[in-house]
Amino acid sequence: MANIVIIGTQWGDEGKGKIVDLLAEYADMVVRFQGGNNAGHTMVVNGEKFISHLVPSGILQKKTCIIGNGVVVDPKVLLDEIDYLKEKGVTVDPDKLMICEKAHVIMPYHKNIDVASESMKGKNRIGTTGRGIGPCYDDKVSRRGIRFAELVDPEVFRERLLSVLPEKNFILEKYLSCEALDAESIIKEYSSYSKRLAPYVANISVVIHRAMKEGKHVLFEGAQGTHLDIDHGTYPYVTSSNTVAGNACCGSGVGPKEITGIVGIVKAYTTRVGEGPFPAELLDETGDYMQKKGDEFGATTGRKRRCGWLDMVLLRNAARLNSLTGLAITKLDVLGGLKTLKICTGYEYNGKLLRDFPASLKVLSTCKPVYEEMPGWDEDISGIRSLKELPKTTRNYLRKIEKLAEISINIVSVGPGRDETIMIKNPLKSKGQRGKGTGHKAKKG
Repeated sequence: MANIVIIGTQWGDEGKGKIVDLLAEYADMVVRFQGGNNAGHTMVVNGEKFISHLVPSGILQKKTCIIGNGVVVDPKVLLDEIDYLKEKGVTVDPDKLMICEKAHVIMPYHKNIDVASESMKGKNRIGTTGRGIGPCYDDKVSRRGIRFAELVDPEVFRERLLSVLPEKNFILEKYLSCEALDAESIIKEYSSYSKRLAPYVANISVVIHRAMKEGKHVLFEGAQGTHLDIDHGTYPYVTSSNTVAGNACCGSGVGPKEITGIVGIVKAYTTRVGEGPFPAELLDETGDYMQKKGDEFGATTGRKRRCGWLDMVLLRNAARLNSLTGLAITKLDVLGGLKTLKICTGYEYNGKLLRDFPASLKVLSTCKPVYEEMPGWDEDISGIRSLKELPKTTRNYLRKIEKLAEISINIVSVGPGRDETIMIKNPLKSKGQRGKGTGHKAKKG
């Protein structure tokens, strides 16, 4: 039995969707454990692009897919996604997709409050997607939320909504200068969602536990990246949930001893969407080159991603926070054509060299990246399927990442397609043990 957690190591958009889709072939079940439809996973299969926001990527591999209790769910978005996938010939029936009865429901007032409050902040905005994610998590923590267990019970749903809506309308009208919402209209709309989604709702913890007892392989996928974690990210420019590997257990209802490996997804350079400090950001033609060649636009918002060199301070921080057992390098092909590559190995702050990621945004925003330079390559590597066929300079770049991260590389992605991948060591076939990587003897991360 191998139960593997897939984690983004940067600020999200690392290519987790492709890696989950790739590894799902060897899994029996794929579990989404946090976030909401503020994240998008893009997968390319046989030249056709699929984008999912809530349904786990494993649905394309016809695996059992689960939306865990740590996820906040907009029922309309989920139903639209189910219909979108069905139109593309993908089976999304209740035996293939399950929603945890404890998962919280995004309501209309969550979205209205999100958009209005973000607009009010002006230059101090965080850069949310406006999908109601944060306000829904706010209600979860303050015990004002509505879960799927309540959504599918009409009497309880009405009772819960009527108890909380007056407060939300007061905030909307008196503080945010927005229109109030009508309870009966919401009840009518969400009752239609409830009827369609009720067959998908289940006790997910029991389902996953049973699968593990039967020796099945489970793949856990998160949304966003480590440095958008509510506790460990660049607060307050973060998401509203814990994105690190530890939350795979909390957000799905399994115990820590069941996890056998944790794979960190690393884009071969660094990107970020939205506001917040970014020490290795490139505001020049090289950054533009990465942005255009990498098609760096958010899968959810369509916003242009900020681009920069690979940041090892960021990666080492993620390795420690997540107990990574292996790395998957994505978008390596995007760096082709650059004569010189740089890797940020530390930050300079007030004349001192920082090797560890600072918590203070005041410090982080004034840090200057310290770089190591390496030769690049001109060759198109998208058709290569083994390490030894890669240009020597490309292999050297990968070895440098392993050496600095002290973790072995298991997977290298050289293009957006599922088949455009070099599989060095399959974590689901090896029960999460450390791989051979590129040849560098990686120390324990």
